[in-house]
Amino acid sequence: MSQAQTIEVAWAPQAGPQTAFIKCPHFEVFFGGARGGGKTDAVLGDWVTHAAKHGPDAIGLMVRRTRTELLETFERARTIYTKLGATATINPMRFNMPNGARITYAYLERDSDAETYQGASFTRVYVEEAGNFPSPSPILKLMATLRSGAGIPVGLRLTGNPGGPGHQWVRARYIDPAPLGWRKIVDKATGLNRIYIPSRVSDNHYLGPDYVQRLKASGSPELVRAWLEGDWSVVSGAFFPEFSLDRHVIASRPIPEHWARFRSFDWGSARPFCCHWWAVSDGSDPDIARGALVLYREWYGMRPGEPNVGLKLTAEAVAQGIAARETDDPQPMLGVADPAIFAEDGGPSIAQRMMGQGVMFRPADNKRVPSRGAMGGWDQLRSRLVGDDDGRPMALFFSTARDLIRTLPAMQHDDARPEDIDTDAEDHCCDCARYGMMSRPWIKDAAKPVVRDSWDIAFERAGAEPVDGWRVA
Repeated sequence: MSQAQTIEVAWAPQAGPQTAFIKCPHFEVFFGGARGGGKTDAVLGDWVTHAAKHGPDAIGLMVRRTRTELLETFERARTIYTKLGATATINPMRFNMPNGARITYAYLERDSDAETYQGASFTRVYVEEAGNFPSPSPILKLMATLRSGAGIPVGLRLTGNPGGPGHQWVRARYIDPAPLGWRKIVDKATGLNRIYIPSRVSDNHYLGPDYVQRLKASGSPELVRAWLEGDWSVVSGAFFPEFSLDRHVIASRPIPEHWARFRSFDWGSARPFCCHWWAVSDGSDPDIARGALVLYREWYGMRPGEPNVGLKLTAEAVAQGIAARETDDPQPMLGVADPAIFAEDGGPSIAQRMMGQGVMFRPADNKRVPSRGAMGGWDQLRSRLVGDDDGRPMALFFSTARDLIRTLPAMQHDDARPEDIDTDAEDHCCDCARYGMMSRPWIKDAAKPVVRDSWDIAFERAGAEPVDGWRVA
């Protein structure tokens, strides 16, 4: 009898979502949800299976947002792949499997980095922590690299958790169409199939109860729920916890014609632009506090179904769209806008080009955080959300302002500057609202809202007289 041999297993998928992920036949698979759900190992195991089946025709690419994140995944892969006889190189970061299959590791710190892969061919593209990408653009560009002259089935595989600057686009693309997952989604534009495979911490049988206990001690109940259950309706690290659908969102209603009105604007081309129209309550509506700002109209220049991707309209086209939406407004309309649109760079500024279409702005106060005792824009927005001493909010949004309502509760703190928003997120509506708030700053203890005299200056520049309602009596 021959002596029994001990066979070392480098890795084996756990029953449940990990196994389903590796066997999934769909072109695009998102494996997401709870922390500790075994997503990284599922990706590494999927490549082993793909490489073993297709040999030298299997060519893979693994990407993460930053080099630090990439190194963590690379080291975890090393512990598995070298046991299978793979050799690793550092420059480039690559694993060469014994049968000729190979996978390259790279990071996409900037969206433009994806363009360096134009002309490349891969049979598998893996994106770890997709929610760390503010926009899906670089990931979608990588889809063009998925091709095989040998006829190998190609596929895109992604992982992610709730939260992060890309929370909104990930949720819109994978979770909202099938919140419970496990259902094929057919892309209307391409006809390609994608699917969301939800993960829970309980799916990873290698994690003991101490891991769950540590998670429970690490944050608020809402944050812990997102981590443990993969709840995409919960946003970790919310910057505006004061926001409430019940308190701040109201049904559309007629705005009294004598209420002051103005607009705020945040420019965008590759990223969305945003225009908000505001009315200032004089207290005549018993349901709305005197001095409250009411957002009664919103225009968000986002490509349909692609959060954080702009329409790339010209300044003239945007101005014409703004003017068309103001046809029925009873007062001459002026506004505040991001000061960046007033910069002249070898030609007329964006503001000048919009003025040529009859749409005028003045530079907004762009202060984001407090400095030298002055209130910052985020504090101004937060104070209006909190409201007056009677608990009435000083900022209200019509339910038609869908994109502000969608993105404001998803804003998160910047890790390096906690008093500011993570600017990689889809913050355009919030910036636009901030400009509006700073143009009419409100102080809780003041008897009256503060209105800036610069509105009069703006009217004079426009060649018009101030109209009733611009000042709060």
